[in-house]
Amino acid sequence: MDKRINSIKGKIRTIPDFPKKGVMFRDITTLLKDREGLRDSVDIIVERYQGKKIDLVAGVEARGFILGGALAYKLGAGFVLIRKKGKLPHKTENHEYELEYGKDSIEVHLDAIMKGDNVLLVDDLIATGGTALAACKLIEKLGGKVVETAFIVGLPDLGGMRKLSHYGVFTIVDFEGD
Repeated sequence: MDKRINSIKGKIRTIPDFPKKGVMFRDITTLLKDREGLRDSVDIIVERYQGKKIDLVAGVEARGFILGGALAYKLGAGFVLIRKKGKLPHKTENHEYELEYGKDSIEVHLDAIMKGDNVLLVDDLIATGGTALAACKLIEKLGGKVVETAFIVGLPDLGGMRKLSHYGVFTIVDFEGD
């Protein structure tokens, strides 16, 4: 096993009962501030996709921007922002999706993804998968092809990884059972 993975996992802070009782929040800010942790996280994902045809890296607001920008640079790809509704200044395409209690919507600029673009979707963490699935659907609406989805942290017990299995899911570390 890659020794970097245990190091990365050890640099992620767990905050019990946040944002509500019973939730074990996986806080990557402690990983991101650590120069080796950030570098190793980016390098592991780059190693997986180096040599694959990736035209664009799409990052989901907000932590996906941090990871996505670095990955796009290292992979020689462009970077696309997927944001919450109303945050982008130009013409957008949106995708509405179900939350536990209600609906939400994400958007991308209409000209951000062209038909046939190969897109790597990235975010910091995959939990229930609702936002990431909506982002994949949004990429496809514009004619892009999702190469795969990549995350630093996976929470397999919450079902998001199964929800995205059609696209392929890569995680550096998983936190199971808690």
